Amino acid sequence: MSQTPTNGQQRPGAASARIVIPERHPMVTLLGASDSLLRVIEQGFPAADIHVRGNEVTATGDRAEVDLVQQLFNEMMLVLRTGQPLTEDAVERSIAMLRSAAEDPAHPAPSEVFTANILSNRGRTIRPKTLNQQRYVDAIDKHTIVFGLGPAGTGKTYLAMAKAVQALQAKEVNRIILTRPAVEAGERLGFLPGTLYEKIDPYLRPLYDALHDMMDPDSIPRLMAAGTIEVAPLAYMRGRTLNDAFIILDEAQNTSPEQMKMFLTRLGFNSRVVVTGDTSQIDLPGGTRSGLKIVQEILADVPDIHFSVLTSTDVVRHKLVGRIVDAYERWDAQQETETSAPSRKPVQRRTGKAGTGRAPRQSHRTES
Repeated sequence: MSQTPTNGQQRPGAASARIVIPERHPMVTLLGASDSLLRVIEQGFPAADIHVRGNEVTATGDRAEVDLVQQLFNEMMLVLRTGQPLTEDAVERSIAMLRSAAEDPAHPAPSEVFTANILSNRGRTIRPKTLNQQRYVDAIDKHTIVFGLGPAGTGKTYLAMAKAVQALQAKEVNRIILTRPAVEAGERLGFLPGTLYEKIDPYLRPLYDALHDMMDPDSIPRLMAAGTIEVAPLAYMRGRTLNDAFIILDEAQNTSPEQMKMFLTRLGFNSRVVVTGDTSQIDLPGGTRSGLKIVQEILADVPDIHFSVLTSTDVVRHKLVGRIVDAYERWDAQQETETSAPSRKPVQRRTGKAGTGRAPRQSHRTES
């Protein structure tokens, strides 16, 4: 792709560039069906005028914006060369990454994030979709224990599962252990039909679903029977030492401080641990502190332990999910502010006659 600046009359600080798209890349792959991707680009760069004629794209406007438009088309071309199609969501995230990179050159380019494959299975490739997700995945490679913190839909558990399967396939570990606290069940387990395993199974179902996305479903029962993959409630971890394993604790916000300490001290040799949770969705009984909240204070300075924080901008579900998360965070902040505000009790004053604000005077006269 060639980029040719134009040299017409322009206001100070303005710039213009002509971007020529190679013929091997159909324009529809860059602009989207019915120009859907082009509209996303125009919305992302309101300070630049973007026009398309044939296989040429012209951008005019603020110099910084024009430079970002050029970088965006470069990144889109790099992604297309890998055979990966572009989506509106990917273009929006690319624009956000480029703006972040403009402030901090250490930020990776969008093409580096979108082409960082973790796992491929049955024609489907699992890869990070945001900058924070990429950092989360990198942290899992570099640290023994990683905490993935963030709201629903940010890929905390799913990416950790993909890294676990990758490690098993590469023979970096001998087994995968997936666990969750069955807090929702509580004392009601006895009222559910079936054996203890059948009662707990529904609370572990999301972990099974993720496994089926990443592995041949026919091989999963065999691997579970052999103990290569274990899915169990957190209580089953007590008293064990877990060597040569990739261990994932999901829904960790529902652990007590004692449970969190118990789990982390199960770590054995040549093992890795990923703990995921969302501290805004705690289901513990009233008065019980979350072990996930406390552990951030206790282990913040311990080497080889990393805390990765994902936010609503990393939600990879429907766009509305991110907006819902933001709305709840604003509401929670407002409630905390109102709760912490000191309450003022009205000062009660003794009054005599209405409006005087004085107590009635006592008479010293004696009646005969």
